[in-house]
Amino acid sequence: MGKLNTNGNAYTIIYASIMVILVAFLLAFVASALKPTQDENVANDKRSQILAALGIEKGSDYDVQAKYAELVKADPVYGETAEKAKEDGGFEIQNKDLSKSCRPIYVAETPDGTKYVIPMTGAGLWGGIWGYVALDDDCETVYGSYFSHESETAGLGARITEKTFQDTFKGKKLYADGNTDKVALSVLKKGKEGDTKPENYVNGITGATLTSDGVNNMIQQSIGSYKDILESLK
Repeated sequence: MGKLNTNGNAYTIIYASIMVILVAFLLAFVASALKPTQDENVANDKRSQILAALGIEKGSDYDVQAKYAELVKADPVYGETAEKAKEDGGFEIQNKDLSKSCRPIYVAETPDGTKYVIPMTGAGLWGGIWGYVALDDDCETVYGSYFSHESETAGLGARITEKTFQDTFKGKKLYADGNTDKVALSVLKKGKEGDTKPENYVNGITGATLTSDGVNNMIQQSIGSYKDILESLK
């Protein structure tokens, strides 16, 4: 048997192929081993966002799973009508799957009474935005909110994640003068309120008009799609 030529092209190709296969195997193994932990981290992040809408600040020193289980008692998924709802499973629904025929809602029992949390998804200036709005048991007064984003501008549109902005929604009303045909809750540029009543709007973020418009559209479209469900829960 001849001596292996370690300087030849064949040796280089075989060696590189073996290394690629080994590295690919190791990466696949590591990814598989870490996936349960990654999935649980994603789930806990979602739990903390829902809790934030209920007034439990994200990042507070508490056990996310335990606190979520303590407060959120049901997560039914409604189809195209309010009469048809699965018993649970709302937590498993991803933002991209929200639609008229797939409408999860989170029912929470807090020290302040029953609250209903609606998930929302929309588009900002540079990418997707999403959030949750918690409503009082009258199904039209905002108890709390949470918003986040993929890639809005730091210091401008990214400020939708700030508690100071989210807190401005507390106590606001979804509808104007009892008219439930249209969601009146709006995010408006300061000075552009017109005839909109103070209880029906919050001021947009200065210098982030398009992101503010995105939040406004998200709220009106997402909550608007839950109209029949909210009526049935009153």
